[in-house]
Amino acid sequence: MPPVPPAASILASLGQATFAWDLASDAMAWSDNVATVFPDIPVAALASGAELAKLIEPSRSIRVDALGHAAPSRSGEPVPYRIEYGVRSVTSAPVIWIEETGCWFAGPDGRPSRVQGIVRVNNERHARDEQLLKLSRHDPLTGELNRTHLVASLAESIEECARFRTSCAFMLIGIDHLARVNDAFGFDVADAVIAEVAKRIRARLRSGDMLGRFSGNKFGLILRNCTVDDTNVAAERFLAAVRDEVVPTRSGPVSVTASIGAVTIPRHAKSAEEAVNRAQETLDAAKSRRAGSFALWKPNVERDAQRRVNIRVTDEIVTALNERRIVIGFEPVVDARSRQPSFYECLVRMEQDDGRALLAPDIVPVAERLGLIRLVDHRVLELAIAELAAAPDVQLSLNISPDTTMDPDWWATIESLMRAHPGVGERLIVEITETVAIQDIDDVRGFVTRLKNFGSRIAIDDFGAGYTSFRNLRKLGVDIVKIDGAFVQNIVRSADDRAFVQTLIDLARRLEIKTVAEWVQDEEAAVMLREWGCDFIQGRLIGLASPDRPWNVPAEKVVPAAG
Repeated sequence: MPPVPPAASILASLGQATFAWDLASDAMAWSDNVATVFPDIPVAALASGAELAKLIEPSRSIRVDALGHAAPSRSGEPVPYRIEYGVRSVTSAPVIWIEETGCWFAGPDGRPSRVQGIVRVNNERHARDEQLLKLSRHDPLTGELNRTHLVASLAESIEECARFRTSCAFMLIGIDHLARVNDAFGFDVADAVIAEVAKRIRARLRSGDMLGRFSGNKFGLILRNCTVDDTNVAAERFLAAVRDEVVPTRSGPVSVTASIGAVTIPRHAKSAEEAVNRAQETLDAAKSRRAGSFALWKPNVERDAQRRVNIRVTDEIVTALNERRIVIGFEPVVDARSRQPSFYECLVRMEQDDGRALLAPDIVPVAERLGLIRLVDHRVLELAIAELAAAPDVQLSLNISPDTTMDPDWWATIESLMRAHPGVGERLIVEITETVAIQDIDDVRGFVTRLKNFGSRIAIDDFGAGYTSFRNLRKLGVDIVKIDGAFVQNIVRSADDRAFVQTLIDLARRLEIKTVAEWVQDEEAAVMLREWGCDFIQGRLIGLASPDRPWNVPAEKVVPAAG
């Protein structure tokens, strides 16, 4: 068996040294290999706890504090502790990170009297911990603050502004059309663009300003001690930095622009959440106006009033859905020649506590804007199917919103209802707006095909207000076009509207597509439409929507589907 090496030799090979520390005299005794742990530090600087403390950072009292925070010793048992600190003899020298593990022994009064332990160099672990800390705070692609710490820094800045009566600004910088770069060149090139934009913004920041990556294509900036004028100047500086030079990538140069939304603090934002929301709002406004532009948030009485209305109406719509106060009115659509009802359009109504009802124009736009229209469409579908199931001779049309056309839950509902009520699909007309019909012709064609498999017909609502070609109508297999009432209501007085409506009717007839003229106001217009070959008319002349059923089915026989 080989001889056991001396303990000092083992400790030296591991980069460790031992010590004994007498607290009464503050004297420290070290093993002979102490120089391997503390190179370039004079032995005299290690002779006492006070002298060693002068070399320690960031907290010089860490060794004494570790003893004071430990639990009191009982029956002379040693009390363990473990700490980590940095040491260096001069500020120009690199910090040596030390891990100290030891235990102290109590004197007669129960307080620490002497300490013994081991110290070892721990630079690698400290560097690893520092890297992990950096990764937890910074975006790995750009090296800037991540969203969590950016928002935390924003909250601190807002508090400082309020405390010291200063001002700052928060900006969101969004790279325009980054998705196009992704599609054209790939994600690696898009990442190169993001990193380069961050570098250009960073190069134009003042000392004390903060930059972070807020989301995929957005950066957040905190500009300290920044007035409104300063904000405008800074915004143009950042916009120019992004747009003036192309971004070199391995796939070639890429030209990009950025848009900026900003808010002044604390004048127009008292919290981080409010600052982020308002900067995002102005960024959206800048992008919608023109890519590569800047917008600064300003108070807007009408916008704030509308938001209060939105909050109230959102609550009212959700409550009305829960309380089954969403109902439908039936507007007749009649044969243009016989004036006999051909079908009825279902129009949404919301009953209020005072007995009055909000009509579709009051409900649908708000529900679409607030993301509630899908719930409304679900309920109206259930009500319409229930009416068709209770009245075998009735035909109904149902208008659905753009979002609902691609809603898998809506499809699941209609398929379930169709199976539960065989035959109702053949008496259902589903109306989609012209804008939906041209968004993605292939997706909409799939939507139409599935409905036609139930025997339902498809109508294009508000036809003439958009850009749908008759070629697309043929591709989609549309059965009916409803001519936008904005053109129909003035055909008696407007030669242009007469020519437009007559042309639409003639083209539809040649393609064997039925036509409905909306908003027919008077008999003279109805006669014109009939002579031009329009198939159906609806509007004030015929009768507006009513919650009363025009057919003979008692209300108690109509059982709305559960949902």
